[in-house]
Amino acid sequence: MTQPLALYVHFPWCVRKCPYCDFNSHAAPTELPENTYVDALLTDLAGDLDLAADRTVTSVFLGGGTPSLFGAESVDRLLRGVAAVLPVAPDVEVTLEANPGTIERGRFEGYAAAGVNRVSLGAQSFADSQLRALGRIHSPGEIEAAVLDLRHAGLQNFNLDLMYGLPQQTLAESLADLNAAIALGPSHLSHYQLTLEPGTAFYHRPPPLPDDDTTLEMQLACQAALGAAGFTQYEVSAYARPGRRCRHNMTYWTFGDYLGIGAGAHGKVTTPGGVLRTEKPRMPREYMAGVAAGRVSNRLVVDPAELPFEFALNAFRLMEGSTIEAFESATGLPAAVLRPTLEALAARGLIERSADRLQATTLGFRFLNDVQAAFLPAPGRGRAGAG
Repeated sequence: MTQPLALYVHFPWCVRKCPYCDFNSHAAPTELPENTYVDALLTDLAGDLDLAADRTVTSVFLGGGTPSLFGAESVDRLLRGVAAVLPVAPDVEVTLEANPGTIERGRFEGYAAAGVNRVSLGAQSFADSQLRALGRIHSPGEIEAAVLDLRHAGLQNFNLDLMYGLPQQTLAESLADLNAAIALGPSHLSHYQLTLEPGTAFYHRPPPLPDDDTTLEMQLACQAALGAAGFTQYEVSAYARPGRRCRHNMTYWTFGDYLGIGAGAHGKVTTPGGVLRTEKPRMPREYMAGVAAGRVSNRLVVDPAELPFEFALNAFRLMEGSTIEAFESATGLPAAVLRPTLEALAARGLIERSADRLQATTLGFRFLNDVQAAFLPAPGRGRAGAG
């Protein structure tokens, strides 16, 4: 049976760079090169078609940056171009990331007409002071207005991104943010702790953050509140109502295959020669020039010694974990290569195994980095990395 395929499309521009963000995003020029960039995306995709074979695209994720800076006409042309060269599932999930501060009234109707059927809104907080501290360009009222526009456009399947552990945030304030998000009726919530990532403004000039004990209290209290509101946690930071898991992100977490197009996009495809990683130039100008010159995709076959780590990096994020069978199928490696690591982690109480299933314990999720790092190849046995 032919394995399905996901498609990630990166839009690298934002109105301005947020101080906590380590994604490949750049301040947008005065005039956004929408047509030129969509042309580049479609040419980029054509160059990767040899990796797609006859696989059907089951999800498309338009991420960034801020894809909602692009008009509905550009999104429509892009999605039509994808469907012209790849088989697309009738029930394909098409997600658009959107910043509430960039949405003009009525724009979601255009996105929906273009084929977008899921939206991820970057809310982050419902407190004015926190939004300012985070460098966000929207207000709480604009989040609510965006949700109203979503519903008016018939887009009932939407996610809200929400952070906790914000500068000087209290437990009560984190719960107030969460309750405001739940009140808007999303089908999915991405709820994650603010972290200071290397290379970001916050990393070099750290704001005063809550201590570890307080952030753990926030996490546990918010998990309980989400459960009481009908959301099921299925991944470290992902909560969904029944039937509303993000299909695209599940591809990543189950070590599935996906093409990545756009500035700085990564892809991962299983080929007869092994697991292949692709990477595109990060800088938008360099990317578009490279596409025009026919040189855009850097391809690398992953060393088999790295595959256990790459698989664990994703699979152990899932609350339900994974299976030995899935590992063997996704990597082509025998289960025996995992045995010493699994035994050591089980002895420390970090994972549990029932029948064929492997998953992190409650303790394991608190020390997830340790669980994942345990699968790194021994020195001299390959270059460790997630790709």
